[in-house]
Amino acid sequence: MAARVILEPGMPAPDFSLPDQDGKTRTLAEFRGSKVVMFFYPQAMTPACTKEACEFQESTAPLEAAGYRVIGVSRDAVERLRRFADRDGLEYPLLSDPELVTHKAYGAFGEKNSYGRIVEGVIRSTFVIDEEGTIEHALMNVKATGHVARVRKMLGV
Repeated sequence: MAARVILEPGMPAPDFSLPDQDGKTRTLAEFRGSKVVMFFYPQAMTPACTKEACEFQESTAPLEAAGYRVIGVSRDAVERLRRFADRDGLEYPLLSDPELVTHKAYGAFGEKNSYGRIVEGVIRSTFVIDEEGTIEHALMNVKATGHVARVRKMLGV
């Protein structure tokens, strides 16, 4: 197994080209000039991921007022992301990465401890990227519950 990438503050954020829940191709470059909060989550419409996604939705207005755009990334198909967005009123881009290319570029896929077993899977992670595309914060292997509040506190939002 290839070593997992570890991104740290000050490093350039890897660009990506992924479809969102509407099938529109999104890239990191299109968000230049805005700060980005990009979170990776294991699976749409599961309890913990729904909680995290909904908490990000509830925080979208204050984050945007502070200059941040929210982006969610999972390995789900575009159609499932559309259902997720519709069901839970998620208005920010949800990106589909079924090949895990972007997950791996950000170190958000690899070995993790799941209920005492070492498995390979999506590592719940959040990256804060500045207006120039540089990593400001890399939060790896986070818990869904309370995470958005922690991000907001860290960003002073």
